[in-house]
Amino acid sequence: MIRQLIRVNLELEGFEVVTAADGAECLDVVHQVRPDVVTLDVVMPRLDGIKTAERLRADPRTSHLPVAIISACGEHEVSGGAASDIDAFLAKPFEPAELVRVVRQLMHRERRERPEAAGTDGGEEPAAVDGRQQPRCAGSPTGSPTGPH
Repeated sequence: MIRQLIRVNLELEGFEVVTAADGAECLDVVHQVRPDVVTLDVVMPRLDGIKTAERLRADPRTSHLPVAIISACGEHEVSGGAASDIDAFLAKPFEPAELVRVVRQLMHRERRERPEAAGTDGGEEPAAVDGRQQPRCAGSPTGSPTGPH
C-alpha cells in the first residue's frame, strides 16, 4: 500500500513510475525499463535494498543509476560499507514534496552526468523504479510503515 501511495505522489508530479515487489524483481525491471532513478527500502523480501544497490553498482549496465533509500531505518543503520552504493537517503515518515525533491535532484544529476539519458521529447519526466516492499526496519522498535503520504 505504501509503495502505491509513493507511486501516486510521483506520478502526480509527472514521473513515469514502474514498481517492483522486492529487490530481485527490481533488478529484472531495471534491465527492462532502464530507469533514470531507483528507490529502494532497506527491508525487502528475497533481496534487501542494500544488496540490491550493491548489485546495481556491480553491473556495468546499471552502475551509473542514482539510487535512493527511502526507509523507516535510520540513515546510520544504512551507512557504512553500503554508503558508497547509495546516492540519497530519505527517512520515513517524510513529506511527499521531499520525496519528489530527492527524485528530481537525482534525475537531474543523472542527466548532467549522462546527457544521452535525457528524454528525446524534452518534456516528459523519466521513469523511476520503486523496488520497495514492506517499509519496516527489522529489529527496530521504531520502524513504522505509516507516515504522511
